Amino acid sequence: QGVPLNYMGSEVYAPSLANVVRYAHDVTGKPILITEHGVGTDDDSIRAAFIPASLKELKKVMDAGVPVAGYVHWALLDNFEWIGGYTPRFGLHTVDLHTFKREPKPSALVYRDIAMSNSV
Repeated sequence: QGVPLNYMGSEVYAPSLANVVRYAHDVTGKPILITEHGVGTDDDSIRAAFIPASLKELKKVMDAGVPVAGYVHWALLDNFEWIGGYTPRFGLHTVDLHTFKREPKPSALVYRDIAMSNSV
């Protein structure tokens, strides 16, 4: 109780990324490329807090010797999800489905600042 939840009602747990990266490397012995990582929620403050918290945990795993080849946040834009249509919000930017105008969410600015400073 009292923890942030995603749109499916599951706990948003920042250390999960580092845990799965460590596990994947332990099992394969290969460098890990993170191609999709994010959280589906209408509350962007959850996403804005989740990104740096997840990356801080990931940095600990990297500092411990797990080779991470790269990281891509999922997703740049709110988009169509096959199971949930346009309801789940994963994007760093909103998209007006009538005008296609895109606007950055606060989480996009958090992610930008991390990328620009190359530091969490």
